[in-house]
Amino acid sequence: MDQPEEIDAAFERGEPHVGVAVIGLALNYSDPVAILPRIARALRSDSEELRRQGTVALAHVARLHHSVDTECLALLRTRPRGNEADDDLWTFVPHRRLPLWLWRHHLPQHTKWLLWDRWRA
Repeated sequence: MDQPEEIDAAFERGEPHVGVAVIGLALNYSDPVAILPRIARALRSDSEELRRQGTVALAHVARLHHSVDTECLALLRTRPRGNEADDDLWTFVPHRRLPLWLWRHHLPQHTKWLLWDRWRA
């Protein structure tokens, strides 16, 4: 499944491996605007495994496309901090486009690195 419409159909059918397909779409499809709504759908799922796979897919989109939307950020906020998407969003998406709650998560360790670890060695 490498087309967004195929992912939508898999969601409708209740396919057991739709989360893997969402990750595949994130890795292989070139338009993040088409990918992000499918990731949001995975992040809204009742299934913990599908939400985890949506988080992984969001991390891939951040890494490959340097992109995220407000809906996915709002849904990601409900996930535990320190996940793959948190780190990849912080690393690959311009910080000015990231919400305050993600800054609060990353700023203490970034400040420690900037003030202490960077100058050691």
